[in-house]
Amino acid sequence: MKKIVITSGKGGVGKTTVTANLGIAIADLGYRVLVIDIDFGLNNLDVVLGVENKVVYDIKDVLEGRCRIKQALVKCFEKRNLYVLPSDKINGNSNVSGQNLKLLVDSLCNVFDYVLLDCPAGIDIGFHRAVACADSALVVTTPNIPSLRDADKVVNILKSYKLDKVSLIVNRARGDLIIDEKMFLPQDIQLMLKTELAGVLPEEDAVFLYSGSKLPKKSDSAQAYKILADNVCNNKSKIFNVTNKYSGFFGSIRKCIKKGV
Repeated sequence: MKKIVITSGKGGVGKTTVTANLGIAIADLGYRVLVIDIDFGLNNLDVVLGVENKVVYDIKDVLEGRCRIKQALVKCFEKRNLYVLPSDKINGNSNVSGQNLKLLVDSLCNVFDYVLLDCPAGIDIGFHRAVACADSALVVTTPNIPSLRDADKVVNILKSYKLDKVSLIVNRARGDLIIDEKMFLPQDIQLMLKTELAGVLPEEDAVFLYSGSKLPKKSDSAQAYKILADNVCNNKSKIFNVTNKYSGFFGSIRKCIKKGV
């Protein structure tokens, strides 16, 4: 079983949305996937996946012995091996220990192929508790200075852990702004943070319109997540080209439309 913590330096970069959609994409490759919300008190992974009304028990109930782990797992889609373990909705200052959480995650090794841990934003105790459960990390950032600065801090902290791999996900990349040199190239971000790029995800309305369900197959986001999942699962390094649709004659028209919106 591969245990991947998905983290970020700051909130608002789309970390939970990335966790949900990456979980869907990995499950579509045929793997058994569990996504765990470790953002105690501020959780919304179940909401993003559209299963909040199915939640009966949460991770705190499991850790405190009020239910078995099987009772707390919520299946997200009938035809996919994707489950979510929701977080504690009430107690934001959870006293859950990192050791107990790690034992819980490790106990699932014979049940799932991948466990994705949705980590709280920032670098406080919740961050360390989540990272201690993982064997690799994906750091989500957006192409702006504040986000990149915080991502750099997180990457440096992750180096103190004995993780197999630490990689970057650049979220909300706009191809039109990259072509106009108004936004950092993903490759430049990789060089700045001295960390391998796992994937680039475009800013697209489909991500917001289809929250709680699978992205349309023809959308750029669906294609980008498919590439990201393949990179994560098969150790590949292909990157979705967010500038492709803004190249050439018709690309120029798209750029003009985008600017006018």
